[in-house]
Amino acid sequence: MEFDYIIVGAGTAGCVLANRLSARRDLNVLLLEAGGKDDYFWIDIPVGYLYTIGNPRTDWCYATEPEPGLGGRSIGYARGKVLGGCSSINAMIYMRGQRSDYDHWAALGNRGWSWDEVLPVFKHSEDYQHGADAFHGAGGELRVEERRVNWEILDAWRAAAAECGIPSIEEFNRGDNFGAAHFQMNQRRGRRWSASKAFLRPVRRRSNLEVQLDSLVEGLVLDGRRAVGVRVRDRAGGRRTVRARREVVLAAGAIGSPQILQLSGIGAGALLKKRGVAVTHDLPGVGENLQDHLQIRSIYKVRNTVTLNRRVGSWLGKAGMALEYALRRTGPLTMPPSQLGAFAKSGPEQATPNIEWHVQPLSLDKFGDSLHPFDAITPAVCNLRPTSRGHVRIKSADPAAAPAIRLNYLSTDADRQVAVTGLRFTRRIMAAPALQRFAPEEWKPGPELQTDAELSQAAAALGTTIFHPVGTCKMGCDQMAVVDPRLRVHGMDGLRVVDASIMPCITSGNTNAPTVMIAEKGAEFLLAVAPP
Repeated sequence: MEFDYIIVGAGTAGCVLANRLSARRDLNVLLLEAGGKDDYFWIDIPVGYLYTIGNPRTDWCYATEPEPGLGGRSIGYARGKVLGGCSSINAMIYMRGQRSDYDHWAALGNRGWSWDEVLPVFKHSEDYQHGADAFHGAGGELRVEERRVNWEILDAWRAAAAECGIPSIEEFNRGDNFGAAHFQMNQRRGRRWSASKAFLRPVRRRSNLEVQLDSLVEGLVLDGRRAVGVRVRDRAGGRRTVRARREVVLAAGAIGSPQILQLSGIGAGALLKKRGVAVTHDLPGVGENLQDHLQIRSIYKVRNTVTLNRRVGSWLGKAGMALEYALRRTGPLTMPPSQLGAFAKSGPEQATPNIEWHVQPLSLDKFGDSLHPFDAITPAVCNLRPTSRGHVRIKSADPAAAPAIRLNYLSTDADRQVAVTGLRFTRRIMAAPALQRFAPEEWKPGPELQTDAELSQAAAALGTTIFHPVGTCKMGCDQMAVVDPRLRVHGMDGLRVVDASIMPCITSGNTNAPTVMIAEKGAEFLLAVAPP
């Protein structure tokens, strides 16, 4: 049980790493996944996220600690529990972020991570529906396609945004996202195109790649300050040790990777001692710097149009959607949670867009609930650059116990002000002339709420995650950094972290595409030091 590389986690990053490392046929690669196969019926169908998120078959079903900024609420925190990880259950939106995100990373001392340096990496992975150009690649593994269903109400919302100063643009992902456009998605002809489908399945039969499922990594095997393997528990409770000749690579995500480090004695010494874990390396930043995008979900009733609420509300509507998908792979069953997006500045002091809308032709009280019995639209607005910071910390030395996940949403004055500004901006758009033929009627938060204090309380009541945790093993050179710019764990040998946890600051938008890029660069770093 010895391999050149051990990759922990077969989510987005792990699938990319397994593909790239095993391309060197002289290197033996082990990919470990604590979850199971990605063969569940609803994974392939894009709208199936309704049945995979919150389902213990496909989701770890974490929950946050009670959040003071959300009125003491604990919210469900989905993480993928199958091959492909979150790319098998997520919104499928392909969003790189903005030039300023990566230039800021580089300005923090992370050489090699500026926009001009990461753009070719994005393009390398991509298979863009419209072919290669200055901003896109073709022939890569990650398929990017346009939507396969249209909604009258979304077209009107986009026109209304233009009337409020947010121009209609062709697409995002070119470095400056200011404007409104339909999201592009990781789909292939109406089916979800996960990292497992894109990167892992095509190479699964390579003789130098082994994939082991239902394999929970309990901790690292260390020889002093060098990682030399991992301890693994299978579903039946059996335990084994696997050794790495070259390196161990943690790709378990912003929740899993810091948890494994802490269980292995790498983290804040005081926390580890409190949890009964012997301290091997006091690295205070492990699990800290947790960031996420909080969305504030306004809901407006509308008339004179049909939204998904009405189509789902009748058996005839459901049958029509199913038939359209079966025959043409088009229609509402191809929908991600949000189809239309918009980026803008919350105020003139912002250098680049710092708020984003995810606009949905539907409404519901909270994820997992039934759609409302009336036609409605949900323009959810989020702060792209939150200043609130949370953490991931083990609660015990038990590897099977979920860690404490605290986001500290809306814990800063700046974040609360952006939330209020976002709600007011949403009202301006909904009052624009282009939407008036649909007679929009604010249902939540409610037109009676007018003061900043009232809207701040509404944000706390309506706010929920978009499932974009990052930052808990941040890249950098300061005392709270966990990895260096080549993703090596500070103070350790033979150990890297390659996933969304290494982001020093969250990107402006959905985080799956940046995770693919991070994994591509991580593979480059690993192969650069592997002798031929």
